[in-house]
Amino acid sequence: MVNELNKEKKSVRSLESRDFFDEDLKAFLLEKADHFETLDFVADDPISVPHRYRNPRDIELAGFIAASLAWGQRKTILKNALRFLERMDESPYDYLLHATDREIEVTSAGFVHRTFQPRDAKVFLHALQELLSEFNTLEAAFIPRESSPTVQRHLEIFNERFFEAAQRRGFEAGRTRKHVATPAKASASKRLNMFLRWMVRPASRGVDFGIWKQIKTHQLMIPLDVHTGNVARKLGLLHRNTNDWKAVEELMIPLRMVDEQDPVRLDFALFGLGAIEGF
Repeated sequence: MVNELNKEKKSVRSLESRDFFDEDLKAFLLEKADHFETLDFVADDPISVPHRYRNPRDIELAGFIAASLAWGQRKTILKNALRFLERMDESPYDYLLHATDREIEVTSAGFVHRTFQPRDAKVFLHALQELLSEFNTLEAAFIPRESSPTVQRHLEIFNERFFEAAQRRGFEAGRTRKHVATPAKASASKRLNMFLRWMVRPASRGVDFGIWKQIKTHQLMIPLDVHTGNVARKLGLLHRNTNDWKAVEELMIPLRMVDEQDPVRLDFALFGLGAIEGF
């Protein structure tokens, strides 16, 4: 396996000015993407949390919560995301439609996931409730009023609206700001890009959901984390050392060469190689 990957790595040419992609590496990445994008992937991944639901409104809210908590060990992420949803009577949409301030206080009390504290949980619930009141769906809260072809703008406008909604409920962003990233601060916005992948990419292989239609699959950006970044660098797909928004943009260049219409399907290849196969 290592020899095969080393051979693929050596075959990659510089990204800076090329207008082609090594066909052997392309075939390898597509093969790995197909290998990992299966129902077997779901069970141990945070995406298993929204897979517990059938109502699209529950799926998007459960997905947002799971993605927001998706850092650290995957077993811990799953445990705590499910614990948070249990506090919402395992019906996040109905809960947010009807929860009183007192109920939100009780739901938030004592909830901790790493640096995500009870105050963060409270801000999240109030902001989400306010956004649903204003936009009806979480998807609509990501859509700018002006025409925007870039996911960067979708992420930026959601960040703005999220904390404006919290402020209307009497909560300053404070330390909770670090739990809702934005490219405007140069963040790779890994968790939100992952969430968008879940919501937007087609459900044809049984992993992602394809329930959002206003953002298109070809617009999506890679959920860049330690695993995807390290593998991309080893394969010569990424040269920037920092996992920030500029690195996301750089990595998208070769990924679009592999699949222009669905470049983020390569997330399965890069993440699977790093997190599952240990490359």
